[in-house]
Amino acid sequence: MFLSTARLRLREFAEEDWRAVQAYQNDPLYLRYTPWTYRTDEDVLEFVRMFTDWREERPRYRYQFAIELSDNHTLIGNCGIRSAHAHPWEANIGYELASSHWGHGYATEAAHALLEFGFTELRLHRIYAHCVIENTASAHVLEKIGMRYEGCLRQNGWMRSRWWDTLVYSVLEDEWRDSFEQPPFPILD
Repeated sequence: MFLSTARLRLREFAEEDWRAVQAYQNDPLYLRYTPWTYRTDEDVLEFVRMFTDWREERPRYRYQFAIELSDNHTLIGNCGIRSAHAHPWEANIGYELASSHWGHGYATEAAHALLEFGFTELRLHRIYAHCVIENTASAHVLEKIGMRYEGCLRQNGWMRSRWWDTLVYSVLEDEWRDSFEQPPFPILD
């Protein structure tokens, strides 16, 4: 399965993707908002294998996609939509990109494709996301795709020897349809 946008191809992970993932996950800029300080080969292999295992779940309720540039198939990050239930009515989205690809609208494009997939294919009622309060770029992406700020979970995560606040955003299916009847780029299966 894959999703396509004007500039991106979101495809299921293959185990051999781990080297490309490790390359960006060991970048200090990427690591800034993660609990990790370094990612070993085994860490990243386990990370990618988790996503390849999700493909086998039935019923399926978790999807994680490698983000590739359409023109040259370079893996630049990943994104996903996941539910805690086998028969979901809501799910959360997340995304991460290599820092060399920040600021080009790729996260917004990938996140919009996840909303389209969630509301049209998975028939969800609500999609939500969260980010640490310091990650203003991620919060901006969530706002650009039509999500509404729901609130701040104060000091709900312990990471890097301190407590972090988390912002929560969501969008309901009818809100999304009203705002984005015509997506700004095509979504293909």
